[in-house]
Amino acid sequence: MKRNRSPTIRDMVVRCIAQMVNSQAANIRSGWKNIFSVFHLAASDQDESIVELAFQTTGHIVTIVFEKHFPATIDSFQDAVKCLSEFACNAAFPDTSMEAIRLIRHCAKYVSERPQAFKEYTSDDMNVAPEDRVWVRGWFPILFELSCIINRCKLDVRTRGLTVMFEIMKTYGHTYEKHWWQDLFRIVFRIFDNMKLPEQQTEKAEWMTTTCNHALYAICDVFTQYLEVLSDVLLDDIFAQLYWCVQQDNEQLARSGTNCLENVVILNGEKFTLEIWDKTCNCMLDIFKTTIPHALLTWRPVGGDMAPPSPASGKDKQLDSVSQKSVDIHDSVQPRSSDRCQFQPLAGPPAIEEISKNKLTTKFPDQKLFGALLIKCVVQLELIQTIDNIVFFPATSKKEDAENLAAAQRDAVDFNVHVDTQDQGMYRFLTSQQLFKLLDCLLESHKFAKAFNSNNEQRTALWKAGFKGKSKPNLLKQETSSLACGLRILFRMYMDDSRKDAWQEVQQRLLNVCSEALSYFLTLTSESHREAWTSLLLLFLTKVLKITDERFKAHASYYYPLLCEIMQFDLIPELRASFAKIFSTNWSRF
Repeated sequence: MKRNRSPTIRDMVVRCIAQMVNSQAANIRSGWKNIFSVFHLAASDQDESIVELAFQTTGHIVTIVFEKHFPATIDSFQDAVKCLSEFACNAAFPDTSMEAIRLIRHCAKYVSERPQAFKEYTSDDMNVAPEDRVWVRGWFPILFELSCIINRCKLDVRTRGLTVMFEIMKTYGHTYEKHWWQDLFRIVFRIFDNMKLPEQQTEKAEWMTTTCNHALYAICDVFTQYLEVLSDVLLDDIFAQLYWCVQQDNEQLARSGTNCLENVVILNGEKFTLEIWDKTCNCMLDIFKTTIPHALLTWRPVGGDMAPPSPASGKDKQLDSVSQKSVDIHDSVQPRSSDRCQFQPLAGPPAIEEISKNKLTTKFPDQKLFGALLIKCVVQLELIQTIDNIVFFPATSKKEDAENLAAAQRDAVDFNVHVDTQDQGMYRFLTSQQLFKLLDCLLESHKFAKAFNSNNEQRTALWKAGFKGKSKPNLLKQETSSLACGLRILFRMYMDDSRKDAWQEVQQRLLNVCSEALSYFLTLTSESHREAWTSLLLLFLTKVLKITDERFKAHASYYYPLLCEIMQFDLIPELRASFAKIFSTNWSRF
């Protein structure tokens, strides 16, 4: 079978073996190994009739013979699984590949239902402890061969292999020992190692967007299901993998990394220890630090410096960070799926295509750099949203903003905005120091976005070089959402009686952050930029209205002159009502 090139003779060999199995299965013992060796060779054949006959007989063995004569066939169980894997990896017959994976899934039932048979089976290998034999000779071969299918096959087949591998883990994982899981995830993480090998760029991109993306969500699902066993086995590896994902120049994989981080924390955070929370915060901190797109501020056109500003371009014009013709870098980004726990390929073109389709690479040599910077911008915004969702629970902040606006429209006397879902978030499980660490990330992101939005000259140069599209780029969403999340955290701590030991630091941070924010708002010369701050100002005014008179005395001297100046702007009625409330409710009492 191995050395003969004649299809007729190979076909005859397969038919002879098939006849032997059909007529003498009950009497075969050690011969099963040789039978599977022949079918293993037939599995990679290009002749359809040979592959089909060999596969039919293999299927008969796995479904019928194993059922009736399992103790006699257990010696060749691993050979059977390996044989099925070879059928699955024959790209010429995709239907056979899918059916082979189904049969591997069927083999998992034998391991689950007959663990004693594996424990009692003795062979030349006596080094394996009886309690580990079901792993070494049963589960491991199945999961290992599925991982081989994932690493060797085209998209449809490897996706099916990946799905079945994680189905088996979810279905039977409750029987696995802790050290089995360690062995298993060494295999699973090979999916990501595959990416570190040199490959064609298009294949690499497809692998990241499909298989890596799918595996990431599946790993997080398994971690959630078996948290108690896996928290000290897998958590460090998961965080390392999520960190790796956001470093890749692949928008969808980067976004999936932050989404998976959010899923893991929201679903499991209540059971996290203090040490795990520290690791979680450090992971977010690392992602934040490495994805701030510093080069947006330092980039210069090839072949010289940017033109100096014209004499008419004074300080006011340089601070016009959002002209009427500018566009938010995040505008083309698809919103994240509302279904947080499922693998959802992102619809529509990724944001990076905005660059590639706008200008010719020959004319603009910085396209690759711009693409990487755009992905970092995406990750920054995703991570801000992730922190907000983790601390306060998804959609809570959005609901609060809507209620703040509604209250201002009603000119509500007490501005008593209450969001029912606020206690579903992880706020109460985080220490004050951990919250401060997240706050520092948010404020760093805000500071960068503010610096970029204020640098009109740099944004114009990037726009002329083909970055982002038809208008000057800005980071408005990053600037406002990072500060909004930071303010929510600070004010929540400020009103929390259980955090009295942190109140002094919280108050000082609040005074600095709020006065700096109001001062910055006063420098904005663009109406559209001020409009983008509407919900942020409403949030600030609503929160300030809730603090006690005694506390407000500390804030008054900081905010009063700034708030008076802001009144000169043409503000929307809701904001004017909020300002009126601030002046009448608080200063009248002093």
